[in-house]
Amino acid sequence: MSMELAECYAVCRGIARREAKNFYYAFVALPKAKRNAICAVYAFMRHADDLSDDESRPHADRRRELDQWLAAWHAAQRGEATRDPVFIALRDTAQRYNIPPELLDQLVDGTTMDLGSDKHSTERSPGTLDTYQTFAELYHYCYLVASVVGLVCIRIFGYSDGMAEQLAEETGIAFQLTNILRDVREDASRGRIYLPLEDLSRFGTSPEELVGLQDGSEIKPHHRQLLKFEASRAHHYYESAQKMLPLISPDSRPAMWVLVSIYSRLLDHVEAGNFDVFSAKIKVPTHEKLWILTQGFGRMVIQGLGG
Repeated sequence: MSMELAECYAVCRGIARREAKNFYYAFVALPKAKRNAICAVYAFMRHADDLSDDESRPHADRRRELDQWLAAWHAAQRGEATRDPVFIALRDTAQRYNIPPELLDQLVDGTTMDLGSDKHSTERSPGTLDTYQTFAELYHYCYLVASVVGLVCIRIFGYSDGMAEQLAEETGIAFQLTNILRDVREDASRGRIYLPLEDLSRFGTSPEELVGLQDGSEIKPHHRQLLKFEASRAHHYYESAQKMLPLISPDSRPAMWVLVSIYSRLLDHVEAGNFDVFSAKIKVPTHEKLWILTQGFGRMVIQGLGG
């Protein structure tokens, strides 16, 4: 690896270490080459997220900047000169691990869904809410923002059974549903209700009620029943994660195990708090993440892995 390429990967590792939180604990359980590759993917995705999430700027401005950035990435992808360290590292990663260009484009598509897409084509009027009518609609959103990440990651992890791709997709759904449950209050404050309207209706809840809960209104039994229903859906998709583990390369299994363990522990904390995701943001404490990481390293030792 050239000095320039090594420095570009170091930049990506720094971004991941600073920003990745749950993900970074899994990254460090990977062999060095795969850890570099995952950090390059994360740094690319992080920049797209940052551009799309800058709420101080209108949607149209953010979309324009994202489009310009994506065009610059496509040029770098074609081999044109670039000084962007993330582009340089990701170009190398995509070549090494045969990552399809369309998957990397879909990573960006996921970040832009809240800016305007086939579903949200215009700036949201003040006081209106972004919602999803059905779980099928929400699944499509989760696919773009989370499953695609899984489909990229398993190409770096390595796998030989094609079933791993479907299982990686469903694992991404589990992770994103967990995020949605954790972030109901925060999302409501931004005018976004990700829980499907068909589910709210089933449990006698309205989007406006959920928005009201972020201001300290009392959580009622039907709210908890709604959140419990969504948690059970997430548990269903976590079963795919367990099925996927043996299908990826042995040197990547400890990292995947760490990631699945941290996310499923987050869901456990949501349930242990009786679904009160409104009083405070629920997190997996650092000491628990470190314990899970320690167990992950133990799995590496048992399997004779390292690097």
